[in-house]
Amino acid sequence: MLTIKVGLIDTTGLVNPETMAATAAALNVQVTRDLPQYWNVNATVSYLPGKHAVPQGVWPVQLVKTLPPDEGGFHTTKTNHQPYAKVIVTPDSNEWTIDASHETVEMLVDPAGNRLQTSTSIQIVGGKIEDGTGTFEYLVEACDPCEADDCSYMIDGVSVSDFLTPHFYDPQLIAGTRYSFTGAIKAPRQILPGGYISWVDPETNELQQLLYLDPHAPPTIRNLGSASGLSLREFVERETHGLVRKKRKPPSADVRQSRSAYREMRAANAVRRGKLYI
Repeated sequence: MLTIKVGLIDTTGLVNPETMAATAAALNVQVTRDLPQYWNVNATVSYLPGKHAVPQGVWPVQLVKTLPPDEGGFHTTKTNHQPYAKVIVTPDSNEWTIDASHETVEMLVDPAGNRLQTSTSIQIVGGKIEDGTGTFEYLVEACDPCEADDCSYMIDGVSVSDFLTPHFYDPQLIAGTRYSFTGAIKAPRQILPGGYISWVDPETNELQQLLYLDPHAPPTIRNLGSASGLSLREFVERETHGLVRKKRKPPSADVRQSRSAYREMRAANAVRRGKLYI
């Protein structure tokens, strides 16, 4: 299988090169070590320091200051429909590294943005998500059901996104099965607080979506309509991206504290180790 090359690019000038290089290295570990355990992906991630140049054969993940209200993170080029992604920089926090991981993983699992997987339908009963009696064709968005920052994990001090395994679409729960990489998702079709999932309604052939963005409120289902010529994922992200960012909750205080302490420990060790080579 040919290797897909992903390039991480800062177009904003807000992120220092050391952080960019460390993030690209962490994403490279994720897509070479973690993702292939469950998805048929062969890819690498590298840091591209030139913001105006994208080498041939590279799918860029661009850090940007803002996105238009009607634009999500996933895109395809107009001329040859090659995938790329845009991620909003949050220089005062590490949220953007999770978002960069999220977009990279989803782009690799479904480059065209139209991958559907048939599985048992879901419904909301008494404010809770339950299996229904029919089937849906779910859009394979590998990070959306577990996208809350608390569900992320760390690689070499960099926070990266949790992601689904294909068992997420299994018909029933099987003990000992991993449904997301971190194990945060415990059963097929479970949507964690802060997450969402989209599917094609078999009756109308239009998109519907379950949103569970507020952990203190019950999930809701809404109709999105027709994708209107866009890829399914481009359409869903355009309709959802701003809403998700508005409702997004930062990691809990305990998570922030433990990760900050871990990063400080690694930084101190790096300084001590650097003295060995002087």
